[in-house]
Amino acid sequence: MKDLTDLMKQAQAMQQKLQEAQARMAESTAEGTSGGGLVTIALKGPGEITRVAIDDSLMQPGEGEILADLIVAAHADAKRKLDEVNGELMRQAAGPMAGMNIPGMPKLF
Repeated sequence: MKDLTDLMKQAQAMQQKLQEAQARMAESTAEGTSGGGLVTIALKGPGEITRVAIDDSLMQPGEGEILADLIVAAHADAKRKLDEVNGELMRQAAGPMAGMNIPGMPKLF
């Protein structure tokens, strides 16, 4: 019975760590750029755009399509970086359970 009690305590501790990681993920940030820094996008949490910076040289007639492509590319770069940060937070929270594939249980990063 002591083993079951210890296992339950470990599960509760892990649940607490995962909740803390989710709170940190909601506040995590990442910045992506494209066009050699002509467009920069900052993301927070699950992908909320918090800032867009566009170089004045792109604000010319006929540059709309290029600008749109650069915005999409900068967002993709920021999202990839944010996903890496958030994935690492969850791996740290999951500890030794990270990457384990236990039948009937969700995979933890």
